Amino acid sequence: MPTLQLDTADTEPILNGVVVIFLFDFLPAHRSWAWLKLIQGTHSLYKTLPGLLFAKVMGSGEGGGFGLRPSATHQGLIFVFDGFKNARDCLKNPELSAYRDKSREWWQGMMLVNSCRGAWNSQGWQSSGFLGEDALRENERSPLIQDAQLNSKSLDAQQLQEPVASLTRGSIRASKAVAFWRYTPAAQEDLHRTAGCSLAVGLGEAPVLRQCTFSVWDSTKSMTDYAHQGAHLKAIAAAQKYKFFTESMFVRMQVLQMFGEWKGRIFNFTSKNFEQLQLQLQLQV
Repeated sequence: MPTLQLDTADTEPILNGVVVIFLFDFLPAHRSWAWLKLIQGTHSLYKTLPGLLFAKVMGSGEGGGFGLRPSATHQGLIFVFDGFKNARDCLKNPELSAYRDKSREWWQGMMLVNSCRGAWNSQGWQSSGFLGEDALRENERSPLIQDAQLNSKSLDAQQLQEPVASLTRGSIRASKAVAFWRYTPAAQEDLHRTAGCSLAVGLGEAPVLRQCTFSVWDSTKSMTDYAHQGAHLKAIAAAQKYKFFTESMFVRMQVLQMFGEWKGRIFNFTSKNFEQLQLQLQLQV
């Protein structure tokens, strides 16, 4: 089963797996329940979710945005699982069903990492081995497995037109916090008005100093166009020049599947890779 591995190129541990992210906007009647879950953190999740390698319970800015004022109803869960089966099965977990039942809107997505720079809690992310080592050994000659492995490492023409996601997070130096937050309003405004961005949310592991942005894009091109121009590009340049972060990570991901409703928009997407992996699990039974 995949665990932490040491990447000899940069000497940082690498976390292999499948990423699952949940977003919730809780009903007002369940705010107290939601705050309690935020305070409790991830301890119970490791007990109830098999194959969970990494977990974060995240708060959010007002309205699910990027501001300093916290939201009383918006939260996110960020998971990395050891393989496709456990990632898929977590979507049916009763504890996570309770989150959805108490929300007026929710979104959930399963993703494979295409590229990662940096680290979170000293761990980088990559997607090799996402099926689990046992499954790979037993089915190493299967065309479906070979296709899935290939597609997890490189994007073909069809995938370039499928939804992709990005996650950017950083631990901000206290002495640089004021300077960092000066760049946030312009970058947020650009993000919301950029063509091809179907979802964008600000998340926080801790107020002010440990921040995260998650977004979903219609295609790789739309995401790349945003990243390389305007206020976002200025913010990146400033972060590098003035060393805003003690630790940071930028991840690009292929969306395997996503469902739900967020800010009034309905999401219902399943990729070809997800269908291939689902069929492979059925053939193993």
